[in-house]
Amino acid sequence: MSNATQLIHSIPVDALTGAISVPIYQTSTFVQEAPGVNKGYDYARSNNPTRATLETIIAQLEKGSVGVAFGSGLAAIDAVVKLLKAGDEILAVDDIYGGAFRLFTHIYEKFGIKINYVDTTNAENVFNAITPATKLIWLETPTNPTLKVSDIEAIAKIARANSCLLCVDNTFASPALQQPLSLGADIVIHSATKYLGGHSDLIAGLVVTKEKELGEKIKFIQNASGAILAPFDSWLVIRGIETLHLRVQQHCRNAQAVAEFLETHPAVDKVYYPGLKTHLNHNIAKKQSKGFGGIVSFTLKNNTEAAATAFVTSTNYFKLAESLGGVKSLLCHPAQMTHKSIPAEKRRASGVADSLIRLSVGLEDVQDLIADIEQAFEKQQKEKQVFEPSISA
Repeated sequence: MSNATQLIHSIPVDALTGAISVPIYQTSTFVQEAPGVNKGYDYARSNNPTRATLETIIAQLEKGSVGVAFGSGLAAIDAVVKLLKAGDEILAVDDIYGGAFRLFTHIYEKFGIKINYVDTTNAENVFNAITPATKLIWLETPTNPTLKVSDIEAIAKIARANSCLLCVDNTFASPALQQPLSLGADIVIHSATKYLGGHSDLIAGLVVTKEKELGEKIKFIQNASGAILAPFDSWLVIRGIETLHLRVQQHCRNAQAVAEFLETHPAVDKVYYPGLKTHLNHNIAKKQSKGFGGIVSFTLKNNTEAAATAFVTSTNYFKLAESLGGVKSLLCHPAQMTHKSIPAEKRRASGVADSLIRLSVGLEDVQDLIADIEQAFEKQQKEKQVFEPSISA
């Protein structure tokens, strides 16, 4: 069975009515026949049929045992960290999503969980950084926003040898391109807000575990903490998943074309996209993924915040907004937006330069998107000529 067919038919027909669309069970509680005797549901925080369907679907797509749906991607991350205790350490990718950095550093460090940030593009760095207290290795691959790629299989072997859990944030790739559990990871998380939902109309997070016992621990944490995904939002993610395969294919095609264009532009310094042969770990991305995704980042030769601001406020089709993975193209300036919570020195050290711009390449005609980027550069150049005095003056 092809991926596209599996994806579409992982969404079940309703057994009760035959409805081809998953029903939305908009209820807070369920009537019981007797105390503790019910149809598998007692209270909607603990379980809900619409949410349970989504959880089954994502577990199948990621080839895992248990899926758990949360109210946001950060709620999903929070539940995974709650597997740890004071004195444990997390070894995390250095180019980490700003929200995860904020959660790790400002919330969990004060509870005695230490975070070590490492460049995971070389598995040897991971091996060298592990201590007896390391209990969780945290990867994003590709990373947000510099698209670093880590060898999941190699790092999974290191994790197993050191009795660590390996969690991979698979948001940028989605299960349509990459399945970390098949490569040895223990846990996969998603901001389902992004490619899985796909239409910029919901906030959601997902956790999938390889082993059932670990998944049951995550479910217990969710029920105890209450960070659940609502029935309607669960349905929206299911609806998004129906077209995931087709959308991601087009995102990849458009992003490749945009990245190749940016590589040739005189105003651009560096382009970050795993589909480019110049990318540091292009061959690893090729090995572990079925495609290179829809995110492209680049820096300007004029490496200033002002230059980046001028560019991101000059586009027409690329809308300036946080988030990514939707039908419409978006762009952002991580230093002032998604990664503002990370100290400037740490941010720059991980590769997030002052002029770095992140593009979420949407499903518009790619020639229109390239023309939009070109006109933004032209506008920027004209403004520079107007405001900079000439040499003769």
